[in-house]
Amino acid sequence: MGKVEPIPVTLVTEPGRLLALDADTALLRLPANTGHGHDDGAQCPACAMRTDVRALLFDMLEGARQGLRPGFSKVVVDASAVTDTARVVDALMGKLPAQALRDHTVARSFYLAGAA
Repeated sequence: MGKVEPIPVTLVTEPGRLLALDADTALLRLPANTGHGHDDGAQCPACAMRTDVRALLFDMLEGARQGLRPGFSKVVVDASAVTDTARVVDALMGKLPAQALRDHTVARSFYLAGAA
């Protein structure tokens, strides 16, 4: 079994800067506040689960491996609605502590290729 090349991730942080997608590119949108009674950026377990880029990338990767979603060779993460995009960058660059085995899988399987 040969070495699998990591998948490039392009991060979009500004509204209206979404790139054109081709058939090999998966889109992952990180939502803003869900509107359930707190300010944007407030600590909220429900919102944290919806914006955990490492968990979402892991789920995408596993879904493709299990044939539950189309395969992909690139990912665009739309984080234009997220107030703290630095945290998303840190997660993609491996600067946040790993919380689970999935975080190590994501670190080996993806890399931040650029931001738009």
